Amino acid sequence: MSYYFSKTVDMSFEKAISRVIEELKKEGFGILTEIDVKETLKRKMDVDFPDYTILGACNPPFAYRALQAEPKIGTMLPCNIVVQKLDDGKIDVSAVDPLASMQAIQNSELQAIAEEIQLKLKKVIEQL
Repeated sequence: MSYYFSKTVDMSFEKAISRVIEELKKEGFGILTEIDVKETLKRKMDVDFPDYTILGACNPPFAYRALQAEPKIGTMLPCNIVVQKLDDGKIDVSAVDPLASMQAIQNSELQAIAEEIQLKLKKVIEQL
């Protein structure tokens, strides 16, 4: 089982981030964190890195249900979506597969929630 699903798109890096955020909103997700990896690595280590942003997405009702089912699940939240520029100039968008990340946790209620979130995140990626 892969730990993510992705799609390569032919649009600008900035447009891809905007589209991801727009599609996430349609599925009830908001962005809690936005990490500009390129800028962070340049500032902290003075290295050059391609455009790479990590979006930490959260769907509050699902997060609440997951926390009720498994109090320590916060260690695996929010759901991360990566937007990165490839060598050919195209943009790859990858989302964590919540079913894969929850695989080690033996909790059937949490598994059901992860399945619902997986469907929503797959839809986001497919709509790009």
